[in-house]
Amino acid sequence: MAASAYDVTGIGNAIVDVIAHADDAFLAANTIEKGAMTLIDAARAEELYGRMGPGVEVSGGSAGNTMAGIAMLGGRGAYIGKVAKDQLGDVFRHDIRASGVAFDSAPLVAGAPTARCLILVTPDAQRSMNTYLGACVELGPEDIDEAVIAGSQVTYLEGYLWDPPRAKEAFRKAASIAHAAGRKVSLSLSDSFCVHRHHAEFVDLVENHVDILFANEHEIGALYGTDRFEDALAAVTRLGKTAALTRSEKGAVIVADGKVVEVGAEPVERVVDTTGAGDLYAAGFLFGYTRGLAPAVCGRLGAIAAAEIIGHVGARPEVDLRDLVAGKGVL
Repeated sequence: MAASAYDVTGIGNAIVDVIAHADDAFLAANTIEKGAMTLIDAARAEELYGRMGPGVEVSGGSAGNTMAGIAMLGGRGAYIGKVAKDQLGDVFRHDIRASGVAFDSAPLVAGAPTARCLILVTPDAQRSMNTYLGACVELGPEDIDEAVIAGSQVTYLEGYLWDPPRAKEAFRKAASIAHAAGRKVSLSLSDSFCVHRHHAEFVDLVENHVDILFANEHEIGALYGTDRFEDALAAVTRLGKTAALTRSEKGAVIVADGKVVEVGAEPVERVVDTTGAGDLYAAGFLFGYTRGLAPAVCGRLGAIAAAEIIGHVGARPEVDLRDLVAGKGVL
């Protein structure tokens, strides 16, 4: 692979997360789909925000979380996403740059405010996300920096980005630039409900435009219309691409070069909040991938990063991932 300016460039919805604890009764009373990501409008966002209990506000967004994790591991990362020229937009920009990720997307000067995701974490550590996309929907092809994409070993795209129409155009443009430059394109399916919303398009993306796929067992099952993980795995294996299929406490299955490798989950003292687990798994895996490490090692790096994130509230690491990995003797 030719020399690159970045290991990974992530493209996604630039969102500030608002995270609070709630019980199942609160979800039911507010008609919130447990464990799903539901898109909401500005009025619904204001209503839910007013009903939520005390919480924390942190910069998030799926691909943003992944890029922060890659940078913490020592990788070179860039991020493309749309925020407004407002207080939350300034917070997001500061946070991601402070994490060591290049972020130069022009802010939206007029229009919708910066996106926010209202996350309710139940006692079983499930997270139910209610997302107001706001400025995210204004991400368009003009925001894709060709030099950044062409100079990145991997361009990583979050499945959630497939919801806003103009972002979809940006997605396609980035993938085209990456492949023209001989680079790789990676996709996270993000959410089984997201897969159902765009099923035919996602099947086409995975089969014809994506080199590295991330999905959990529910998402990959939704993609191939089956409840049997073994059948979904067989379908992915036939593609001859790289895939990391996570299965929570059962670990993950890595598919690479037509071979299947199982990697166990890292032990966790207590699961507090699963928000960002898949994002950080992708961070660890891609960090290893861009260094040419074996699939099993990439999977172990992903497992370590994911285990750290589910041990506390929030989707950004609270300990130095490089130190954590080094302490386990992986690198």
